[in-house]
Amino acid sequence: MPRRTMLQTSHGQIAMEETGHGTLPVLLIHGNSSSRAVFAHQLHGALAEPYRFIAFDLPGHGDSSNATAPARTYTRPGFADVTVEVLAQLGIEEVVLFGWSLGGHIALEVAARFPGVRAIMISGTPPVGRDMSAGFIPAPHMRLGSQQTFSADDVETFGRAIFGTHFSPELRTAITRADGVARRTMFEAARAGAGIDQRAWVESSPVPLAVVNGADDRFINLDYVDSVAYANLWSGRCLRLPDTGHAPFLDAPSSFNPVLERFLRDVSHA
Repeated sequence: MPRRTMLQTSHGQIAMEETGHGTLPVLLIHGNSSSRAVFAHQLHGALAEPYRFIAFDLPGHGDSSNATAPARTYTRPGFADVTVEVLAQLGIEEVVLFGWSLGGHIALEVAARFPGVRAIMISGTPPVGRDMSAGFIPAPHMRLGSQQTFSADDVETFGRAIFGTHFSPELRTAITRADGVARRTMFEAARAGAGIDQRAWVESSPVPLAVVNGADDRFINLDYVDSVAYANLWSGRCLRLPDTGHAPFLDAPSSFNPVLERFLRDVSHA
């Protein structure tokens, strides 16, 4: 059974859950206007059993509280600070990170400041430099990622673009619940230069990095992602899972989970 906890942090209350009975922590970080519920196929199955899988809701998302100081928290570095604080409260000194979409950007920020990151997998996350536009596909649904107020139609448009046919009532609730101030603030901060140059970081860091994307992702420029000169790329190439979109771990867990399993096995024995 999942072990659910509320943690009190300097950024607000954080809802988290753990599964598995192993000792190596694997922290799952969700994306913009989502929640930890998106990782159900990873948390609640055999994949997690040999490890200590942990997922939490970012401030302003899911069952966590809204940020007590939005300008401090709702940025990539701010969310990374939340993550490091969660790890500290859990007594974790070494961790594997899996970050999806915004969660991947947060994972890279965490790795730049937390020396205990053993390895990272990112999905739906272009490691961008100061020119963010290079990593994304211009499209009408992209503007919703930074829009503070959502109508019912906006929730549907955003959810369908991200999740396609897997846009469940639970994920609809997550988007509706998300603090719109977080969307607006994080994009304003990113455009102002907050955070590390993520392309430069992945091109110089020795931390093992897996890049696993959906071949039909409607948000990110896969050719850009593949063109980055990663310093330590797991399997020697970026992976594209066929017939999957922005959330391949949700679209096709039967294809995605074996990849994550191999990655965890490799980095746990390294």
